[in-house]
Amino acid sequence: MKSVEGKGPRRIDWVYSVFPVALATGPLSTLVQLYLIQLNGETLGTIYAGLAVAIFNGVSIPAAIFWGFTTDRLHKRKALIAMSYACMAALLLVFYFVSTTAGTIVTYAIFSFVSVASATPLNLLIMETGAKGEWAGAFAKLSMMSSVGSVGGLVLSTLWSQEFPLILLSVPFGIFALASCALSVITISEPSIVFEKENVVMRRSSFFSRLLALPIFFLKVPTASDFKRVFRGLRSSLTSYVPLFYISTILFYVSSGLFNTSFVPAMSAFALTSVETFSVILAGAAVQTIAFQGAGRYVSSQSLVTSSAQGLLLRGWSYVIIGAAALLLTGPYFILPALVMYPIAGGLAFALYYTASNTMMFNTVQRKNPGSALGVYSAIVGIATMGGSLASGFISVYLGFYTTFVLAGILLFAAVVIIARLPKSPGSEPGSHQ
Repeated sequence: MKSVEGKGPRRIDWVYSVFPVALATGPLSTLVQLYLIQLNGETLGTIYAGLAVAIFNGVSIPAAIFWGFTTDRLHKRKALIAMSYACMAALLLVFYFVSTTAGTIVTYAIFSFVSVASATPLNLLIMETGAKGEWAGAFAKLSMMSSVGSVGGLVLSTLWSQEFPLILLSVPFGIFALASCALSVITISEPSIVFEKENVVMRRSSFFSRLLALPIFFLKVPTASDFKRVFRGLRSSLTSYVPLFYISTILFYVSSGLFNTSFVPAMSAFALTSVETFSVILAGAAVQTIAFQGAGRYVSSQSLVTSSAQGLLLRGWSYVIIGAAALLLTGPYFILPALVMYPIAGGLAFALYYTASNTMMFNTVQRKNPGSALGVYSAIVGIATMGGSLASGFISVYLGFYTTFVLAGILLFAAVVIIARLPKSPGSEPGSHQ
């Protein structure tokens, strides 16, 4: 903890400044993918959409490292957050004027880099501007502003695409991000006492909020010896908990990269309109927002291993059913399984697994070497997601969307097998993760 110049009211009204930018970022991935398909047609568009998402995910890894250490060095929460929102606003407006595939992908990659800048400062601000007893509620409000904003953005996108050109959406998105920039400048006061980013890891509510905003978080850059230390534990059943958990995490994020990257192109290939595509993504986001409200209570009632396995199985079967539908159905009929199974996979199952697995990760980093453990975890999450996204477009084009979706489901079933082999560990029993 360090004292710095600056003062202001100890209040958290500034969390509402997150809402406008969430309106813009929630639908952005879907918008970019649909636009690339619009520019290039179904086959090349699917490959370019996969490439764009893979680069976006890949850029987030060095971005998380860079902005994490910048946050600790500068101690300027307000400046970093406002700068991030301002750059996001500018880039969102650039999307409208960029009419090439390369320009769209590059703009999206730069957007990934600047959007990461606000993740850690936002979480630190809650601890620096609110009373300790208010932290849990403030983190919940921050997550809710982001989730509800994403849902609202998808509602707008669904309505907008009925009447107006798709890429024109980037203009109101840019205005929303600019509004968040203005609100952050008005409502945020630089705290008189600041914390290092390590403090986010010490409390479950802050840890969850940070990983929900961005699932990679570096306290230090992992080295080869850090990876060896983590996975060396596979040699003994007594020390295999962490490496087995990490392997299951790799399978989950490769699966997510595979499915999520090809799902929007698949809907387009099955002749679903932009309105219908946004509606399916909206249904998933809405169910996810609701599911997260009850996931914590449900997970606390049983072991973390059981909750994780249930989430993985539910998500895996949803992917397989969508894959079967992609093989057996033709045309717009694909919307029926998509509209039913995607909210289950991306909403209910995701909330269940994410709550349980993040609790397991929280318990892991509390025991020893939090910097090394979290660094290795973040690296494998980022690389696994990027790898899945990169492979997704090519698999879908050359082997079919059904292959991509079924493969994504099989990887989740493999993750269940790994999770089931986890030895007993603190945090694996009911009530131990409160």
